[in-house]
Amino acid sequence: MRVIVALGGNAVLRRGQRPDADTQLANVRSAVRTLARLAARHELVITHGNGPQVGMLALQSAGDPSLNRPYPFDTLGAQTQGMIGYWMQQALQNALPGRQVLAMITQTLVTAVDPAFEKPTKFVGQSYDREEAEKLAGEYGWTVARDGSHWRRVVPSPAPRRVIETRLIRQMIREGVIVICAGGGGIPVVRDERGRLAGIEAVVDKDLTAAMLAEVLECDAFLSLTDVPRVMRDFGTPAQTEIAHTTPHELRAIDFPAGSMGPKVEAACRFVETTGDMAAIGKLDDAEHILDGSAGTIITPNGRWPLTSTL
Repeated sequence: MRVIVALGGNAVLRRGQRPDADTQLANVRSAVRTLARLAARHELVITHGNGPQVGMLALQSAGDPSLNRPYPFDTLGAQTQGMIGYWMQQALQNALPGRQVLAMITQTLVTAVDPAFEKPTKFVGQSYDREEAEKLAGEYGWTVARDGSHWRRVVPSPAPRRVIETRLIRQMIREGVIVICAGGGGIPVVRDERGRLAGIEAVVDKDLTAAMLAEVLECDAFLSLTDVPRVMRDFGTPAQTEIAHTTPHELRAIDFPAGSMGPKVEAACRFVETTGDMAAIGKLDDAEHILDGSAGTIITPNGRWPLTSTL
């Protein structure tokens, strides 16, 4: 089976942890133990979040007096793709001797007139209390929003149109390579009037990019792996319940937060609706059980897994 995995940012840096390299590298090595078991049985493509890392570097850059202006988000995306990709590539090589692993710096095409540029929703960086968030927003010109019980910076998140390096990724898969790509949703780029690529200030949602990539790579399953065991109905209320097996139609009838679970659900629904295959949302540690249907929220056209014909 060909599987694409979209790792949440918590796989590299969990809320409340110090963002030092040793902590993040330890988290990556822990995640790779699960990924290596998947790679031993399936063709595997890995994408990952970078919101905490991009936000941290953006804050450092904004406060650096030696810079004429802060580094733009496309450049910060490239930096974090390289850093996290390197950690994952090396950890997988050590876990799977003899397997070829490649971390690719990839660009994701967006359109400069996407309405997302008028309404930032994508969380980046660390969490703050409201007072500190509003102070930083005033100091650096940020937009901030509530994320659960905390506050974080939000930036534009335009819709992904295509991963520029798709053909190269497909070629690597055919040759048996484990590919790490589209980190942080990919570096956001646009085409000018002459067809040339240029970076743009934004962060593309990693789950939407991964779902798009899963479709064009003809993956059999799309896994969005985070720190929650299942999608919840009526989350945060006394009536909340876990959703085990469902359909895109059922999920679309539920209102999910735009900055967190919403994009994961939307990405999973798009993949299932377009391909007729399986998507799932769940915990990284449960990945193997998700594929056998005993964990996570499984989304299929008819709500069954393994898939059975509706004819």
